[in-house]
Formats: sequence, C-alpha cells, structure tokens
Amino acid sequence: MMWILLLLLVLILFGFGFTMQILWWVAAVLLVMWIVGFTMGGRGGDRRFSRSRR
Repeated sequence: MMWILLLLLVLILFGFGFTMQILWWVAAVLLVMWIVGFTMGGRGGDRRFSRSRR
C-alpha cells in the first residue's frame, strides 16, 4: 500500500512539474508576441485608425 501512495505522489509531482514547465514556455511565447505586437502596433496602428476616421 505504501508503494502505491509513493508512486502516486511521484506521478503527481512529475505532472505538476511538467505542467509548470509548459506554462513557463507559454508565458515566454506570449511575452514575445506582446512585445512584437506592441512595437508593430506603435508604428502602424496610428495610420490604420486615421484611415478609418476619414
């Protein structure tokens, strides 16, 4: 019985670590996309909105 609990604990910790690793990668990708969107939107965004007002 103790071995099953130990195995279950190891699987839970492994899954949590794997999930956290994926979340770090997702956060890094979203940060890069936000930075790229911010820099590109700052350059071309004003022109796009000014055309729609005319």
